[in-house]
Amino acid sequence: MRTRLVLAALVALSTGCVSQGKFNEKALEAEGLTKNLTDEKAARAAAEAKIQALEEQQAALNQEKAALETRLNASESRLTGAAAERRALEEKNAQLTALNDELARNSKKLAQAKEELEKKSAEYESLAQSLKQEISDGKIELSEMKGRMTVQLKDKILFASGSARVGKEGQEALVKIADALKTVRGRIIRVEGHTDDVPTGGGQFPTNWELSLARAMAVVRSLQDSGVDPTSLSAAGYGQYQPIVANDTPEHKSQNRRIEIVLAPGLGGR
Repeated sequence: MRTRLVLAALVALSTGCVSQGKFNEKALEAEGLTKNLTDEKAARAAAEAKIQALEEQQAALNQEKAALETRLNASESRLTGAAAERRALEEKNAQLTALNDELARNSKKLAQAKEELEKKSAEYESLAQSLKQEISDGKIELSEMKGRMTVQLKDKILFASGSARVGKEGQEALVKIADALKTVRGRIIRVEGHTDDVPTGGGQFPTNWELSLARAMAVVRSLQDSGVDPTSLSAAGYGQYQPIVANDTPEHKSQNRRIEIVLAPGLGGR
């Protein structure tokens, strides 16, 4: 618009007849307008450059914002995952703690049970001391489990082959056993006879039933004669039918030929 005015002014001056002063005035006016137009163009260019710079700066800021949001989302995801992992670890730790406590309780119970199983009675200690030499020589075995004590004697220290008469060596061992059993209260003392699977061959003992029972009865009488309360005594013969090992070698047959004196809790606290 300003450009057209300047041109119009120049045209008017060139076509009309004006004074030199008027001409100079209009020329200065046109020069001023031209300068203003140039300044406005420069200002507009500067403004446009500034706007472009600001737009570029805004674009950069938007990119930076997007990058920060991405990092923030990633951090939040990591924090969420870390929180979930922490909860899982805490739950696992609680489970392990509970399991450890249970194991500790079970270990304590097992230790108590083991101690109870291994706890030896006064009768056991007395017999073990009285029969120390026989036990050391392997002639007698002594065991106790859950309140049940067993004295196992090899038949050869008690009886001759095929006999139910207690020999001298066996009688001496039974006297020692009787000394430990005289004061026993609240126990059933059961003498059990056992044989191998070799037939007796008839005669006084038709089968191993009769032989095993006769030997058990002979031990009962010996214990009674040595002062053991007869009301706590009993006898049983099992023949060959409760072996502790297979009857497949002479050594195994020897192990199965035995007398066992079993001390068990009495009925009714007797």
